[in-house]
Amino acid sequence: MAPKGKKHCVRTLPPDVLNNLPENVVDEILIRLPLRDAVRTSILSKKWRYNWCRLPQLTLDQALWKTKKDLTYITSNFTKIIYHIMTLHVGPITKFTLCIPNLEGCPNLDNLMYFLSRNVIKHLVLRLPRGNPYKLPSSFFVCLQLRHLTLKNCLILPPPTFKGFDRLTSLKLYNVSISSKLLESFISYSPLLEQLVLQISGLSDIIEINAPMLRSFDFTGNIRCICFKSIPLLAKLLLTQENYVEEKCNIAKFFEPLIALEHLHLNDTFFFAGAGEVPTRLPFNLNFVKHLCISSICLFVLEEVSCALCLLRSFPCLQYVEIKVEAGDGNDIPALECLEVEQFSDVSFNHLREVKLIRTNGTIREMQLMKLLLAKSPVLVRMLIQPCLVEDSAILAELTNFQRASPKAQVVYKHQ
Repeated sequence: MAPKGKKHCVRTLPPDVLNNLPENVVDEILIRLPLRDAVRTSILSKKWRYNWCRLPQLTLDQALWKTKKDLTYITSNFTKIIYHIMTLHVGPITKFTLCIPNLEGCPNLDNLMYFLSRNVIKHLVLRLPRGNPYKLPSSFFVCLQLRHLTLKNCLILPPPTFKGFDRLTSLKLYNVSISSKLLESFISYSPLLEQLVLQISGLSDIIEINAPMLRSFDFTGNIRCICFKSIPLLAKLLLTQENYVEEKCNIAKFFEPLIALEHLHLNDTFFFAGAGEVPTRLPFNLNFVKHLCISSICLFVLEEVSCALCLLRSFPCLQYVEIKVEAGDGNDIPALECLEVEQFSDVSFNHLREVKLIRTNGTIREMQLMKLLLAKSPVLVRMLIQPCLVEDSAILAELTNFQRASPKAQVVYKHQ
């Protein structure tokens, strides 16, 4: 409360505080604002009118022009915004993000790409509408300062003189149109590449990955096989095969170059099943693998079970296993025999601490897998079972009776 006889004083900012802020402080403020709000700061004062025009990082999405009052002329508004940026912006643009996946068609971006190619662009994200892919113009392939590149719904057809982005460290391609040979060249011409994400359905041939600095690879699509040539640092691999393919990768040849692998996520083991006889274990151990996730496996299919068990035997330092079981039926006795504890007399999962089994139904094969992991994991701390159906007291009772190599092993049966 204000003292009696005195008016309450309200503190106000001196009128020139905003105008006297150092440029680097103003830039830090504007970078943290959405572009629409950054442009609106022009009304603060004459000195702020064009501050946004020197922003080195720009993000354009439909929030810039799509309002409740105006849901039409989207492409026209977008074109105007691009024109103002190219006309008013000064200085380099090191990071540019364009996210317009919901437009009915892709506007002409050639002038924008030419503009960016002359502005020292280092980080480029283009998420474009579905339909006919946008063919990247020749100006795109002279952006030789690129470090990070994300493309969605684009056609990549470089000129014959293109020798790659030799400074690129991150490459993410979603639903792009590119041939297998061009993709191989694109990757091999990027010797500093550390992160690679490919979500491409159109590939059908074998592709070779030659990336000596690659540490993370995430692939989703349809492909006959992936051949790793030089990837000595690859630590994280996520492999999702969308549809069934007749030709499979040889499991031993596939994993042989992965000497630094730590984290493996497979959506299914049929990527390897059927490529000759699946060995009991790989001819070598991968001693750095700590995390194995198989997000789809049918325990009624011998080839899939054999592949999964082959990997378990070949990862002696494994600490975490997650397996999602697919529903199925059949009477494949060899698949059941593979899961017997007696088949693992010479194997022990000495570092396995946590197991997660998802969508189980309490089948004989699932119970046999649980029994195997409990019996051969002396340091196991937790086995989490998320059943597909409601909790079954009979399954719980049977789990309680299974022998456990670890006195600390806790079995948690929890409906998701």
